[in-house]
Amino acid sequence: MAKITTYLSMKTCICMLASLLFSMRLMAQTDSLAKSHVMYGIASFYSRSLEGTSTATGETFRHKDYTGASNNYKLGTWVRVTNIRNGKSVIVRINDRMHKSMSKKGRVIDLTRSAASELDFIKRGLTRVKVEIVPENAVE
Repeated sequence: MAKITTYLSMKTCICMLASLLFSMRLMAQTDSLAKSHVMYGIASFYSRSLEGTSTATGETFRHKDYTGASNNYKLGTWVRVTNIRNGKSVIVRINDRMHKSMSKKGRVIDLTRSAASELDFIKRGLTRVKVEIVPENAVE
């Protein structure tokens, strides 16, 4: 009986170890995908009422800045956002997070009014975009 218990304990340990290794490998793959991944989805822009509030990085939110909120990229990541409708693009820095319900609506990024204006979708309110990581302080 002791041999069976030892065998089952070893089998359980091996299964747990294999599961842990698989999870670590999957997390590493997901992280590398996020670093090079191009995302498509819907962009929106912040409400005027949020001017002066704190972002997830602790910065004061300003519509004049070129920043954005996304749950798909690490804070501090620079991304190029391209309006698929007209081909216009802008580079912004991710400094905030969106409400979790936004991703269920297909939103991939929430931009400042300055960035949304440059992409020419203020009147529409929403637009389909392509979002891709760029080097820090990249120039258009």
